Amino acid sequence: MKKTVESFASLEDRDEPDAEAPGMPSDFVCINSSLRRAARRLGQLYDAALVPTGLTSTQTLLLGQIDGLAAAYGEDGPTLQVLAGRLAIQISALTHALRPLVRDGLVEVRHDTHDRRTKHAVLTPLGKARYQQAYVVWVEANRRVEAILGAAAAEKLRSLADDVASQDFLDAYVSGAKPASSTESSER
Repeated sequence: MKKTVESFASLEDRDEPDAEAPGMPSDFVCINSSLRRAARRLGQLYDAALVPTGLTSTQTLLLGQIDGLAAAYGEDGPTLQVLAGRLAIQISALTHALRPLVRDGLVEVRHDTHDRRTKHAVLTPLGKARYQQAYVVWVEANRRVEAILGAAAAEKLRSLADDVASQDFLDAYVSGAKPASSTESSER
């Protein structure tokens, strides 16, 4: 518990004042900067809460995705392509994130029986146990964040984040059109 308290205390040391980027107009508001700063802060809070489990928030999220997709993919587990797509990351970033989980015996990466180029991720029994332990901590950290934000604001934040992470948003950004699933249009 002491390590967790120290982890929370060190969050203040990481907080840097907002500085305007050189050459940017003073009225410029960057969505990317705000979301990244918020994501880093939430990541720090969840990482600190997860210290007793020995997992980071990124590792817990990855274990959760593998576990959640297991029902659809059975004992083969999801492919790395499916996992990367769900997490909106490149395969190289996914394989990098999987390395310590494989090393620690929490995840097994297996070749597909029909196509050796395709790999699947599967939780080991130890991985399932560690994920269940981390999930309890994760739920409590999430409950605390939601209590601070309030239920309505937390739901709106999740909804907006899901919209931005969606394929519709990406397609609209690339094409220059507004996505059909836009949160703004659903508020009208």
